[in-house]
Amino acid sequence: MALFITDECINCDVCEPVCPNEAISQGAEIYEINPDLCTECVGHFDKPQCQQVCPINCIPLDPDHRESHLELLEKYQRIVARR
Repeated sequence: MALFITDECINCDVCEPVCPNEAISQGAEIYEINPDLCTECVGHFDKPQCQQVCPINCIPLDPDHRESHLELLEKYQRIVARR
């Protein structure tokens, strides 16, 4: 499943540069994660990098975008193929 950023986000800007899929961008008020690009870092890292660097732990799993590890890996392969 994809990740999302909650409204506790303090706009510290540490998550956006570590996202290997460029799924994180500045939204109207807080950073946002594009679920079509988020693979929870599957294919790149063992753990989601945004969660690792977030100082306030405001990046949980998105219950509205449930995906298996295999689905995340397939999404990663589609993203990489477009580059």
